[in-house]
Amino acid sequence: MINKIKAELIRNKLDGVVITSKTNRRYFSGFTGSDGIVLITENEAYLFVDGRYTTQAEQQATGFKVIKFTASPYDLIAEFKIKNLGFEGDSILFSTYNKLKQAMPDADFRDFSFVLENMRMVKNDGERLKIKQAAKIADDAFAHIIKKIKVGASERDIAIELEFFMRKSGAEGVSFDLIVASGIRSALPHGGPSDKKIEYGDMVLMDFGCIFDGYCSDMTRTVAVGEISKEKEKIYNVVLIAQKAALACIKAGVECQNADKTARDIICSFDYGEYFSHSLGHGVGLEIHEEPRLSTRSEQILQKNMMVTVEPGVYIPNLCGVRIEDLVCITDDGYENFTKSEKELIII
Repeated sequence: MINKIKAELIRNKLDGVVITSKTNRRYFSGFTGSDGIVLITENEAYLFVDGRYTTQAEQQATGFKVIKFTASPYDLIAEFKIKNLGFEGDSILFSTYNKLKQAMPDADFRDFSFVLENMRMVKNDGERLKIKQAAKIADDAFAHIIKKIKVGASERDIAIELEFFMRKSGAEGVSFDLIVASGIRSALPHGGPSDKKIEYGDMVLMDFGCIFDGYCSDMTRTVAVGEISKEKEKIYNVVLIAQKAALACIKAGVECQNADKTARDIICSFDYGEYFSHSLGHGVGLEIHEEPRLSTRSEQILQKNMMVTVEPGVYIPNLCGVRIEDLVCITDDGYENFTKSEKELIII
């Protein structure tokens, strides 16, 4: 990994890169502590930590020289007299950037975010195994929760039970604030759980995932409680058709925007296009939203071992919303679906 960054430094005519975000720091150094700064130059790799993390850093950051700081780490970095320095423009704190600039007033700072993000897009064997386990825990949670959903249960109760089950099953925590929305609230694509009670005839949309050994999972299922209207059933089937079509088209070499277009064209053909208000999917890894993006604006091309969500949705105000989401690993001739839960309409 260090050698890959060094090669990118040469290609981008940089003398070094400083990494301050927790995610990239963990990915490129292996250090899981909550504070520290990575500096990689053409010749060496360094990890700056304070006394709380020295032992942990030495154990985890293989190939890095661990430097303990007691005052300003930025002054230590300045001693390397780097002229052209890459940094994470997308995530660095403004205060951190200012401290670096003050310590290195003669350095030329250049955004290196996209390079670092691109390096994380393709997952190795170990990463895929962790994501697969996180997805399994989420699948098991779905099998558990459909037994708990009933008229009178609140959205908040469902969300709490989902998180409790996933944590008991080995998850470190949830990948994001869980989404549980029922009835007309299901038309809110990111509707957080409320005290609303499930009613007969409701659609219940649940978007959730967990973290296993640092890696995220993400899935969405929408279920019906009791008898639903023909319109709601139609919406569900349209989303399911669109999701299956998008899955059928994805493989290594496919343009991300074409995957989005496949699902969007189907939804538009049923006159629901204006109600598909987000992109088809996104990458998943150490963060819940990573590159690549399956959207109309994306110019990225799918590669083998990328992890992406495929999640079309239709959200009609004052009626209902439906989203169906799987987490898949791209292969040369298609994909491996890490989400195993049933997708045909479940009526509770």
